[in-house]
Amino acid sequence: MITPDHEVVIIGAGFGGIGAGIELDRAGISDYVIIDKNDGIGGTWWANTYPGVAVDIPSIYYSFSYAPPKKWSRVFAPGAEVQQYAEHVVDRFGLRDRIRLGVGAVAGNWDEDNHLWHIQLTDGDTLTCRYAIGAVGALEQPQMPDIPGIEKYAGKVVHTSRWDHDFDYSSKRVAVIGTGATALQLIPELSDVAAHLSVFQRTPIWVAPKPDARIPAAVAGTLLRVPVIRRSIRAAVTVGIDFGITGIGVFHNRVPFLVSGLAKGGALGYRTWLRGEPELAKKLTPTYAPGCKRPSVSNRYLKTFTLPHVDLVTSPITEITETGIRTADGRNHEIDVLVCATGFKVMAKGATPPFPLEGVDGLDLNQFWDEHRFQAYQGVSVPKFPNSFLITGPYGFAAGSYIAMIECTSRHAARAIAESRRRGATRVEIRQEPHDAYYRKYLARAQKTMWLSEACEGSNTYYVNYQGDPAAIRPSTHIEMWWGNKHFPLDDYSYTTLADADDDPARATAQHATEVTGVS
Repeated sequence: MITPDHEVVIIGAGFGGIGAGIELDRAGISDYVIIDKNDGIGGTWWANTYPGVAVDIPSIYYSFSYAPPKKWSRVFAPGAEVQQYAEHVVDRFGLRDRIRLGVGAVAGNWDEDNHLWHIQLTDGDTLTCRYAIGAVGALEQPQMPDIPGIEKYAGKVVHTSRWDHDFDYSSKRVAVIGTGATALQLIPELSDVAAHLSVFQRTPIWVAPKPDARIPAAVAGTLLRVPVIRRSIRAAVTVGIDFGITGIGVFHNRVPFLVSGLAKGGALGYRTWLRGEPELAKKLTPTYAPGCKRPSVSNRYLKTFTLPHVDLVTSPITEITETGIRTADGRNHEIDVLVCATGFKVMAKGATPPFPLEGVDGLDLNQFWDEHRFQAYQGVSVPKFPNSFLITGPYGFAAGSYIAMIECTSRHAARAIAESRRRGATRVEIRQEPHDAYYRKYLARAQKTMWLSEACEGSNTYYVNYQGDPAAIRPSTHIEMWWGNKHFPLDDYSYTTLADADDDPARATAQHATEVTGVS
């Protein structure tokens, strides 16, 4: 039997990979390596550095419950601070010497004869491991606009996730395609420097006031370092999201009147915010219900369109020319810079993961999901892909904080691996029956959610993928997500052992390590 290079390989050094490493250490599993194609730590927070980038939920909830940040300077932390927090967590938990940057995965293949994974890397090397954890985040693969002629455009083109800080955007005619959660942060910032800014809107977005403020250092220290205060605030935010935003979406069929009430209130708010600009307010007001897309907050976005050098273009784009953008009303918009705020390939074909992953009998995960719809037990495990776990898998994320989900799914993966070691197994795989039961439960529940109802028609939400399934979101509360990952029956997995596995050093120490850490 082949002795693997590492017991575990974690793919991705964002918060998903960091959280997975911490949970493995807690379970007494120390032989792991975290790989990432980027040259720095933080995943999407390393890659996304566009002007105005920040969290869109209160900062105190965007952190690990067990690792308070050293500082948050604002109620909604700017992106640079979030990336610095990732660095802080890596150092605090001693992960840095187990992270390989600048090298990503390009393929993964299951070896049934030896019960291990072969991970092919971008540098041409191959790593073998007993277990593989996929921590490539959902907001990782940029989605470029599918518009005729974009390849002909001769000016500057930039996607928000690949921002070019060396380019001078000032005094330029800038066009932004997209009006999602990223665009609403970026557009006000571009309006400060552009000679003229044209925003091409296909689908308007609901925007709520942003209760943001600078947090004095003394106050931040109290909020972040006094456990009872920090935990109380986190609990309040969690409950608010669970029974507000998430609850309304998940249990829409029981409370449809709340959605219609929110829509009417939101439309009134837009008219009030843009008093004196009724036509502009009408163009910016969505026809779908609040909550269909990820909730967004800004105090500047709507007002930006009242500036004399900013245009809101709602006529559909017909093509991109060498010098600009042509719209269905016959206008040619001459521009110097094309900014694509068009999001990411979330639960898209061939993008989750963004490389071939072949399980038992060469079954490719992306092909399986394309043919049979996206599905995974607790968002973590898929039958016929033994010894592999996902951190942001389909039907795994209860809307709210991604880090809250990461805590749940990474603990799930570590618990399954630890149990496999405790039993002296070399192969652990989610059984078909519990997997299918989970999938049927949440697929059925999804049909009753707001995201698949008439209330969300025309929203173009990334929660719903190309198959018409809301695979990017788990139709449950955070509490249900937490409980399901922490207390799933261990016998929902099957455990088997190679005949000559006694020669495996990792297995030889597994029993002792598990007893020491008390994993159950």
